[in-house]
Amino acid sequence: MEPTETRRVFPCFDEPEMKAVFHVTIVHRIGTRALGNEQKSVSNMLDDYWQYTKFNPTPKMSTYLFAFVVSEFEQSSSSPHDRVDIQTFARPEAIKARHADYAASITGKILSFYEKYLEINYQQKTLDQIALPDLAPAAMENWGLVTYQEGALLYEEGVSSLLEKEWIATLIAHELAHQWFGNLVTMKWWNQIWLNEGFATYMATIAVEHVEPMFQMTDVFVMRDFQQAFEEDALASSHPLNVPEQEIQTSSAIIGMFDSITYSKGALVLRMLAGLVGKTTFHNGVKIYLRDFMYKNADQNDLWDSIQKAVEMDNGHTEVAKVMEPWTNQIGYPVITINTTNGEIYQKQFLFNDTAESDLWWYIPINILSETSGPSYITVTTNGIEKKNELISKKGEWILANLNCTGYYRVNYNPENWERLLSQLENEPNRIPLMNRAQLMDDGFNLARAKLANVTLALNLTRFLRNETAYIPWESAIRNLKYFDLMFDRSEAYLREQVTDLYKYFRNYTDSTTVPEDHSLQHSQILAIDVACSNGLPECISMASKMYANWMKINGTNTYVLYTLWTPVAAGGKKEWEFAWDKFQSTTDTSEKDQLRSALACTKKIWLLNRYLEYTLDPEKIRLMEVASTIYYIARNVAGQALTWNFIRAHWDYVSEGDAHPLISGVTSRFSTQFELEELERFSTDYILGSADRAVNQAIEQTQVNIQWVAEHKDVILEWFEAQTA
Repeated sequence: MEPTETRRVFPCFDEPEMKAVFHVTIVHRIGTRALGNEQKSVSNMLDDYWQYTKFNPTPKMSTYLFAFVVSEFEQSSSSPHDRVDIQTFARPEAIKARHADYAASITGKILSFYEKYLEINYQQKTLDQIALPDLAPAAMENWGLVTYQEGALLYEEGVSSLLEKEWIATLIAHELAHQWFGNLVTMKWWNQIWLNEGFATYMATIAVEHVEPMFQMTDVFVMRDFQQAFEEDALASSHPLNVPEQEIQTSSAIIGMFDSITYSKGALVLRMLAGLVGKTTFHNGVKIYLRDFMYKNADQNDLWDSIQKAVEMDNGHTEVAKVMEPWTNQIGYPVITINTTNGEIYQKQFLFNDTAESDLWWYIPINILSETSGPSYITVTTNGIEKKNELISKKGEWILANLNCTGYYRVNYNPENWERLLSQLENEPNRIPLMNRAQLMDDGFNLARAKLANVTLALNLTRFLRNETAYIPWESAIRNLKYFDLMFDRSEAYLREQVTDLYKYFRNYTDSTTVPEDHSLQHSQILAIDVACSNGLPECISMASKMYANWMKINGTNTYVLYTLWTPVAAGGKKEWEFAWDKFQSTTDTSEKDQLRSALACTKKIWLLNRYLEYTLDPEKIRLMEVASTIYYIARNVAGQALTWNFIRAHWDYVSEGDAHPLISGVTSRFSTQFELEELERFSTDYILGSADRAVNQAIEQTQVNIQWVAEHKDVILEWFEAQTA
């Protein structure tokens, strides 16, 4: 129902602040099961065909949390919990095959963790979760009845992706966090939806780290949030976390708020506040916030007041509202520039468009590490130049700011300090913390995109990867080199050379179709296969092709095949493509289905891509909820980008019914010419955009940035790649 669909089910005041208790009775066919927000109180037959189920009154809650399901689904074994009856429902064949067992096994643990951590029990006696074949969002936190897409809840041992458990655990943790942040305490209006989604994203990381410590995923989650939020928030067409209420007054405007700013930036700003006041103080403040506003609505000022109470109880001096309001009420984020020769530091808003003017400034907490001393802490509190003794390199040592990425900002240095950091990365990278190795790469590339640093600096930062086996730095490099690839299609030979040693490092595992025990190394192995195959490493292509040919011969299932599908489908023809399509139609495993759907978009045959696009118009072939992501996959293919742009304009009314934001960003990601900009501007005026309005404006701004950037950097980038691969 979120955000404004409950009014289509029954007449109501469909606004988050108008909470109510719901008394629900559902009449349904005999042989079906009715589920609701609350425990059922009575169920009786009405005649030979119909029965009714009556539920206990719900807690006092917002209308968008109302939900019911009538189905023939069956339930898995109960999740262990000492007080709450937790049931997991799915299609009978999925339950019989025990695909819901993993979700059922961890849900009770996550719920128990939150109850202990937040010191407030889950408020109901039952918690149902159900895997639905069709659902627009990945999941929805309806109070007492959480709904999921099948791929977000079901896991098949030996078939599902090796790392699918991470996704399932994280999403369950996110939705269960909402039982407190959103359900128990609700934002007053949709302009502050970040209080729901930012908290759920932040808390999910903590919960998964507790329930599945072997995943070792906290650093990965945080870096993904940084990169997703930073990308969008570097555009002048971004939005603050706390948008003025009068700007969010239509359903399409509300839907447009569900983006990476709300989720990822929201979580990162909370993480930064926790680091600023101290994790224990922040934790205590959050508990005060929940206790004071149970069953009520709150805004960010209420959160600041609660954290402030905890600060004062701990004899702290941070003025929470004063510090935090610039981070939530202003658009964007800062870049701090440090000169280590004289200790000068200043801030400015980071924007890809260097012609944009901004006088915004923030209160910036900065953790520092130097080559010769331990961590230290400073703050930047003005929009002018400040001098800090801690930032002076007294004996030629490097200085590193934003230690472990605790702050939501980028960092630039004087050339001498960059050179020292580059030398450290190439000679002894482990001296620099893992998250900062990724952050340095991400900052370098994006400073170059914003023309605040030389583009060769960013490219030189990737040279140390030759000896790197950790996942996060590699993921950061690949993500950033994708922009160069989108603009120039020139990174293949260089990446092939860089990834060779990483691929060889895991080759014994890969050739024997096994994985390392260390979970983070599993990520690195999969990345090595993906980068090696997609950039033409001969031994990887040979391995993938043999594996796929064997799969076609025996028609069985092999988890490893799912990681190498793209290469044989891209290199093959009709036979390979149609085999993958047949597997996509026949498999019941949602993870396998998603991998196949992505791989089908990799063919270089234009007529097959056109056929695939036409399939997206038939819900019997591609479900509506998967249309946007399928078109996005095709748009990533160089051969498919122009096809998808023409296709979405021809069928906008249908394809825009799904999630339009990734659709627009994916299809326009290669735009870098004046002609493409003019077409995009025409599209923005000629079509009814609805919730895609902000995404289109961002695509126009990004295309303008691309045009200028390509014109200024094309020659130097091509020369660098030629020199590195000569």
